[in-house]
Amino acid sequence: MKKQIISLVVYMVTALPLGGVGGGLLCSCSDDDIKGDPAKDWAGTTTFFTPTDETGFSTYYNPAIGRCGDPMPFYDQKAGDFKVLYLQEYTNNMTYRFHPIWGVSTTDGCNYQSLGEILPVGGNDYQQDAALGTGCCYYNEKDGLYYIYYTGHNGNSKYREAVMRATSSDFKTWTRDELWQLNGPDYGYSATDFRDPQIFVAEDGQYRMIMSTRPVSGGDPKFAEFKSSDMKNWEHVGPFNMIWDRMLECPDIFKMGNYWYLVYSESYKASWSRKVKYMMATSWDALKSCFNDPGANWPKDGKEGILDSRAFYAGKTASNGTDRYIWGWCPFRSGGDIHEMNTNVGAGDGNEPNWSGALVCHKIIQHSDGTLTVGEVPAMAGKYNQQQEVKVMASNGSSLSQSGESVGASLSGDDAYVLFNRLGTHNHISLTVKTSNNWDKFGISLVRGTDSKKYYTMVFNPENENWRKVNFEQEGEEGKGFVEGIDSYGFSRPSDNTYKIDIYTDNSVMVMYVNDNVCYTNRIYGIAKNCWSINNYGGSVTVSDVKVYQY
Repeated sequence: MKKQIISLVVYMVTALPLGGVGGGLLCSCSDDDIKGDPAKDWAGTTTFFTPTDETGFSTYYNPAIGRCGDPMPFYDQKAGDFKVLYLQEYTNNMTYRFHPIWGVSTTDGCNYQSLGEILPVGGNDYQQDAALGTGCCYYNEKDGLYYIYYTGHNGNSKYREAVMRATSSDFKTWTRDELWQLNGPDYGYSATDFRDPQIFVAEDGQYRMIMSTRPVSGGDPKFAEFKSSDMKNWEHVGPFNMIWDRMLECPDIFKMGNYWYLVYSESYKASWSRKVKYMMATSWDALKSCFNDPGANWPKDGKEGILDSRAFYAGKTASNGTDRYIWGWCPFRSGGDIHEMNTNVGAGDGNEPNWSGALVCHKIIQHSDGTLTVGEVPAMAGKYNQQQEVKVMASNGSSLSQSGESVGASLSGDDAYVLFNRLGTHNHISLTVKTSNNWDKFGISLVRGTDSKKYYTMVFNPENENWRKVNFEQEGEEGKGFVEGIDSYGFSRPSDNTYKIDIYTDNSVMVMYVNDNVCYTNRIYGIAKNCWSINNYGGSVTVSDVKVYQY
């Protein structure tokens, strides 16, 4: 088979923050030595290391205590920043009073300032909003008030879920409206499922509020629509369909250019679902009509409107008038022995991923035909700006050569790989992969050491000649293979077989973007201070422009 050359550009800038520059490429020391002597010169080693996450995450925001659930972003035109409210999750919640609304502010989607608690839980176990559920925040220029419309949740109440509101003139002191409440049964909807209110301005200039619910008599779930001229008094418009029998949570409606969009989180317990998706149309009425026959009205993107993997949920958007961003949460994992990183397959046993985690933000990309994908927030490149040294530590099935700061190689045949030196805690990995034909299969592995019996790989799998899907796999002699609970989605093979890949990590949260067309978010414990690799599984691939940046 004809060899192809990989140009692996090596940047000799600074050593990783793990000690001094190491010795030979393949020397190693034990994990115990590394942990026992932090000053030890071990940057050139390749054995597995067990790192721990920082207390709070900077890029993919996670509070120092607890986790983020169901974000409620909006652009605060008075303050000139985005505010992202979220449900604060604790490990030990009270039985009936949980999920107070907290918040952060940001101007760029990758640096955050905590706003602390915005709206506390109810004062006793019996009031309707003893626990809080997601909703939205909106600033009304007409009366100068901020409004939070939210879900009041209480299993003790006549209404398990109801829509409620609070107002503030300064976004600091909030007053609950004790005399106002929307109850599902009053309009023919369920008292159990009546939640996730979201407000937008329709074509007629009136406010619309959409909720996720079910008919009071049972049957398939519906969206409920209300309208208002003043954001205080709401008139019932009626229901419209969801997607068949699937409950669609956290609706978000906006107009971008010539198109209307409804972004939703498909809460359906199947490994191919539970993803953030969208529908699109040229008017609000046409958008609602799309749900009457979803199969005929998917966006023409070949992905049924899917925006990310199963590790990005409850996504909602906000725009500053120039850019539109979407925030969701990446779940934490639980169970297993952290020293073996078994937690990385905690969602792979057929169970749903855990609820809540770290905030992940993407930029919404609108293509010429109106279809949407998500890409990196522009400020990320400026934040991850410390270019690192990239070294080849080991290889198999490769032809390697080195000239100055450049490494050349070709990966051919099964199990060929190139292993690179240790990463830091916050990384931006950039590379380009070109396959030799329409069937070549390759992957990018993290948490990999030369002594690892299991490690974790994003595999670019050819489902057929022209269709690809990123699979998450636990590889190695003790690996379980495909991890179901963190599945990705299918996409068309690039016509030129070239994949421009950017991977961003913040502690255990990882986001991978491919060709401004595919996004794959995941939680992978152990990324920091471990080696990583590029792998080939038959055929041959060419890899170029490998760079690593940190902050």
